[in-house]
Amino acid sequence: MSLVSKTYGKGKVRVMRVHRDGERHEVRDLSVQAMVTGDFGRAFTDADNSTSLCTDTVKNIVNIVARENMTLQNEPFCKAVAEKLLGAYPQVESATVTAHETKWVRLAFGGTPHPHSFVLDSNGRPYAKVVATRDAVSTLSGVSGFSFLKSTQSGWSNFHKDGFTTLAETDDRIAATAMEASWHWNAEPADYEAANAKILSTMIEVFATTYSYSVQDSLYRMGTAALEAVPEIEDVSMACPNKHYIPLNLKAFGLENNNQVFVATDEPHGQIECTVGRG
Repeated sequence: MSLVSKTYGKGKVRVMRVHRDGERHEVRDLSVQAMVTGDFGRAFTDADNSTSLCTDTVKNIVNIVARENMTLQNEPFCKAVAEKLLGAYPQVESATVTAHETKWVRLAFGGTPHPHSFVLDSNGRPYAKVVATRDAVSTLSGVSGFSFLKSTQSGWSNFHKDGFTTLAETDDRIAATAMEASWHWNAEPADYEAANAKILSTMIEVFATTYSYSVQDSLYRMGTAALEAVPEIEDVSMACPNKHYIPLNLKAFGLENNNQVFVATDEPHGQIECTVGRG
């Protein structure tokens, strides 16, 4: 029997680069697959791993290239990863690097682009729900999977600590979520679409333009602002899973990471929910 083909590598290497140009940040969120071919056949046929590099090493190469190339667009970034693999390992004959981007679009308020707050491209699914009996009609509107983030101006500190606590405090982190939100109407607005848009834009502006001491802090203030902006709604309910971006430790490679390169993970995630009402 012969080994007809062989390749291996690392898939779904999530890497977020935050390029800080003063107050203005640029974010690039990629999911990378890096595959190599070469002199690795004996690992398949003879249980001989002596020429094989670890898939974890391939992941490290992706992260190192990310830190060394903060502003590269997707195509030259993939090329840089491939060239790094070919240059570092003579047993590698070819490298195939694929990167899918999660596209974040910069928010703007009053016609001015915001320096560090973004929403997901093609974002969210608006919905409506009506419950009607012979005596009453209840109308609810909302949005599902509305994703947004800011690359700074968020923290989590002064929390309860005990023997089970391992998380360190921070006053500068990425805050990101995919929000489920809904609101009950106590009166019919002049234009549902316009009112819904105002509710959402009001909440997002509060999130983007004010410091967040926690997701809980932001959600309460977002809901309060929505109720003030649109008097026809009775309450606002929000459910926000944390989309975690964890700073990578690159010290082993002689590289500092000053909140610039992150790994994305949403499992497990914090789940923060609340309802803000007029009562």
